[in-house]
Amino acid sequence: MTIHPEIAKILATLPAPDGSPLNPEALRAGEAAQVPPLEDRLPLHSVEDMTAQTPSGEVPVRIYTPIDADAYGLLVYFHGGAFFLGSLDTHDHVARSLAKETGHKVISVGYRLAPEAAFPAGLDDCYGVLRWAAEQGESLGWDGKNLAIAGDSSGGNFVAAVAAKAHDDGFFGLTHQVLFYPSLDLDFDVDRYASLRENATGYGLETAGLLPFNSFYLDSGADPADPLVSPIKREDLAGLPAALVITAEHDPLRDEGELYGQRLNEAGVHATVRRYAGAGHGFVQHFSWIPEYYRAFQETGDFLNRSRRRER
Repeated sequence: MTIHPEIAKILATLPAPDGSPLNPEALRAGEAAQVPPLEDRLPLHSVEDMTAQTPSGEVPVRIYTPIDADAYGLLVYFHGGAFFLGSLDTHDHVARSLAKETGHKVISVGYRLAPEAAFPAGLDDCYGVLRWAAEQGESLGWDGKNLAIAGDSSGGNFVAAVAAKAHDDGFFGLTHQVLFYPSLDLDFDVDRYASLRENATGYGLETAGLLPFNSFYLDSGADPADPLVSPIKREDLAGLPAALVITAEHDPLRDEGELYGQRLNEAGVHATVRRYAGAGHGFVQHFSWIPEYYRAFQETGDFLNRSRRRER
């Protein structure tokens, strides 16, 4: 299927990459300028900013409560942005939609960004908030059942890495992992995955831009050979939590996400892989106003609520 016509219209308005160095401050300011005013956002029962006390320090979080209920499953969310972009605000609409469609209380993590914060600061923040959520379960209204993590793009990278850290630390309270078009292999080789060549240009995220965008993270000390940096390199995936991996047809990163799902299944972990036709990288963040792509939130709800118990 060709790229969705509504996405194609917007891609046609974007300037071609000119090869100039990336400016994190300018790019962050551009993202911030696109955040809609509060009155235009999806209403929920409550949205509250808090600070999580973790071993890595104080981490800002935003907690989304979908409805008034006695108890909730918990979903900890890691936003995308190539490890140097994104914020609680730029991905506020994603967290709101996840809360609405899953019925879970969503805890969005304002983790530290590269290059200002060297590896593994952001990853440690995400893992710390997961453990904090479990420890604060009673005050958060946790029902003691689902404790899930979700993330898009580089946030999906953190999902896989956090799941691995939890397993290796003997923390088995994590029940589900949800990855939207994850970036799982930062050891870039255009011949490793067919999608890197098939979707190299013309779909928004371009293969040639992967290394420059991720350089802020890699230059901060993240070694692409480390399975916590490139989670697809982890040799043993057995014992990890059940997974939903959502990929985009026209995404250079498509095949590494689908390989992760395949390898989870081969390791005996229940993993569902869904490829969204006509979509490019970032569709959950940028194009969820298109009904067939908003479906990703509903599919996440179906996945988390299918059993309402720990899927091992």
